Amino acid sequence: MEQSEEIIRVENLSKSFGTTEVIRDISFSVYKGEVLGIIGPSGSGKSTILRCITQLESVSGGSITICGRSLVKDCVYAGKKELRDIALKVGLVFQNFNLFPHYSVLKNVTDAQIHVLGKSKEEAEYTAAQLLARVGLSAKADSYPCELSGGQQQRVSIARSLALKPEVLLFDEPTSALDPELTGEILAVIKDLAAEKMTMVVVTHEMAFARDTSNHIIFMDGGVIVEEGSPQEVINNPKQTRTRSFLARFNA
Repeated sequence: MEQSEEIIRVENLSKSFGTTEVIRDISFSVYKGEVLGIIGPSGSGKSTILRCITQLESVSGGSITICGRSLVKDCVYAGKKELRDIALKVGLVFQNFNLFPHYSVLKNVTDAQIHVLGKSKEEAEYTAAQLLARVGLSAKADSYPCELSGGQQQRVSIARSLALKPEVLLFDEPTSALDPELTGEILAVIKDLAAEKMTMVVVTHEMAFARDTSNHIIFMDGGVIVEEGSPQEVINNPKQTRTRSFLARFNA
């Protein structure tokens, strides 16, 4: 794939909680229209990277640039307005949906458009209707989260993230809270977004999905990048012993 506009650049990123170093010296870039898959065992630091990019965690070292704008450089953060502007360029889909339980599906997708982007209610509802149709949930607009399956809730969460028109969408193990039967419907939505050249970073335990959807794969363990490259290189023909060990069950 031709490298086009750089959407995310992470340089020498580190994060510690107390004396525990969760990630150390992580560097990578994500380009427009690219899907980066991040794989690795639980506790390897994958989700922490996403939380640093989305400002949910502060970094302990290193730099992050989003769409050419510096979020944090050598551990020094940009000003409040710049941080807010940068935050709007990044969408995050959580493991556990994070929908407002007392809001209808429609209100979950319109609320941030109105209060963050300043859209009118009519404009926000028009966008929401389009996005709910896109994820196959037009009929559920007036339902509440408790009335939906886990897969449906996650699709609402994806629609809500898309409603803010981010430049890049991050997925933090988007199927880990779902029954295996419901996993496919979420992966299908993400595959459709990839086909539309949505820039994405996907932390996942679904190896076949990572292989088939990603342009680039990072394998992490112990807070560092052990191996990276194309899906063919990392998943089908890993060079590192640790990567081979991790993927043994999948590649068997």
